[in-house]
Amino acid sequence: MNKTKFEAYQTLSDQPATDNVAWNMYGKGVENIGRNGRFEEVPLPKPNDDQMLVRVDSVGMCFSDVKLIRLGGEHPKLYNRDLAIEPTRLGHETAVTIIEVGQNLAEQYQVGQRLAIQPDAYQNGLSTAYGYTVPGGLIQYHLIGNELLETDAGACVLPLEGNLGYAETALLEPWGCVLAAYTQRRRLEPKQDGILWIVGQADDSRVYKMSRFLDRAKTIILTDVNDSIQQLVAKTGADLVVRNGVSTEEYATLNQELADGKGFDDIIMLNPQNAAQIHTLSKQIARRGTLNLVGTQPLDGLVDADVGRLHYDYIAFVGTTSDDMAESYGEARNRCDLHPNGVAVIVGAGGPMGQMHVQRAIELPQGPRLIIATELNQKRLDTLQTRFAPLAAENDCHLITFNPTNTDISLEELVMEQTNNQGADDVVICVPVASLMDEGNRLMNSDGMLVLFAGVPNGTMSPLNLSDVYLHNAQLTGTSGLTIDDQSAVMHRAMEGTLSPGRAVAAIGGMNAAQEGIVAMMESKYPGKIVIFPQIAEFPLVGLDELNEQFPQIGQHLGPNDLWTDAAEEALFNEFHGNGEPAA
Repeated sequence: MNKTKFEAYQTLSDQPATDNVAWNMYGKGVENIGRNGRFEEVPLPKPNDDQMLVRVDSVGMCFSDVKLIRLGGEHPKLYNRDLAIEPTRLGHETAVTIIEVGQNLAEQYQVGQRLAIQPDAYQNGLSTAYGYTVPGGLIQYHLIGNELLETDAGACVLPLEGNLGYAETALLEPWGCVLAAYTQRRRLEPKQDGILWIVGQADDSRVYKMSRFLDRAKTIILTDVNDSIQQLVAKTGADLVVRNGVSTEEYATLNQELADGKGFDDIIMLNPQNAAQIHTLSKQIARRGTLNLVGTQPLDGLVDADVGRLHYDYIAFVGTTSDDMAESYGEARNRCDLHPNGVAVIVGAGGPMGQMHVQRAIELPQGPRLIIATELNQKRLDTLQTRFAPLAAENDCHLITFNPTNTDISLEELVMEQTNNQGADDVVICVPVASLMDEGNRLMNSDGMLVLFAGVPNGTMSPLNLSDVYLHNAQLTGTSGLTIDDQSAVMHRAMEGTLSPGRAVAAIGGMNAAQEGIVAMMESKYPGKIVIFPQIAEFPLVGLDELNEQFPQIGQHLGPNDLWTDAAEEALFNEFHGNGEPAA
């Protein structure tokens, strides 16, 4: 029995590759992607003993590429590279199939094996990110070598299990970023052999203790602490430095002197009172460092906190009212996932990543009972309602969609109305705007969690209620990037049927439509992810809501509410792989 085109494609039994085309990037701006608005022919490479040749099956368009498009070789991950001489290539959300394996890799990888790529790669601490430093997936065939196989975290390729579709496989990467937002990325215990600074109040007579962790620090600095703290520290083997009477204006100088300006690994603030002091103190936290607030009275106001560092540097604000300073630490006290049976607010919910947060919350076992999804783009919001309200109903969850420009009440008023003036248990910010992060903090209840999924530049300040961190155990978290374990977790959830990555697809296109897809992504044209299939040379960029009208032979295989399916993907390949110009 003859194989269909799709079956031949899957089993590599169709004609071996001889041609190769790519969308290389030669400078800033969309106009410098490709040649004269088209892809270009490039040589088909041959792997050496330590490389493998892969076929790129699908590529997701990601808004994080916009920074690369705007900056070109000035992007931090390109290290001032001259792209006219050494071009890169977009496409870090990628599914590939191994076509040829070098002999030194033959025991680990096999021809026909399918892989997802984890793009956030580092070697010797420097980024070699796929789709940035290393040219990405907007090409039909490329080599994979030690730049992805021998990184600081090991191999940055994920062998696939099960039968995920090609589009679903490409979307393991953005889905992995979403799951990573709810896994603990902060360090929640004092650093071993770190530098600990304990700051007190000269008139504080409270007797403190520390039942755990104090013996971890290599160096302990004491400022204005009472005898109970000095006695605790004297029992450790740490190097002791006493600096009393240090003004807030001298904090940065102390950081430079005692921590080489890199920040203190851990800071404990006893009996915090002044918001301005906490603002200045928080600037002295090292990357992945902690600020432990130990007190019983609220601060005199909100704290201007660096929300960029919360996202990118994983700094942690922890706290307790206990006289045991150690009570602040640990994962048991500091949650990172959505509150069971709670109320979650997702800001920027209509974008591709926002939709994923909504979907995850709906499908999460013991997830929230109410999700308030807010979005300014009404078309996106309507799509969100159509696509996810039935799914929410299936999972005993109520979904409310809200556009603040189309109503007389504010988001804060809606949240308070729905929570009996208690506030939301969780607020997820998917838009990189500091004022929305400030608003999100105001929407929380006293022990709520604020998730800063979208990043703003380090140094971006937002007034946050840090009193609730120690008085009521509020959580402020952020996340950037993912690990291969995050992608693997998405894959296994998809195999179990508890997550459907393909729901995020909103538009598809062939290789010819990649540049148009990039522009559409930048303009937020579609309410979801755009997926390009590089092995289909000519197919227009089409929204799934238009697919049945334009290409009914594919559209008829979509799921309810125009959801992408494996059957639709199979029909696409059967109709257009190897056909040249698409037939209307």
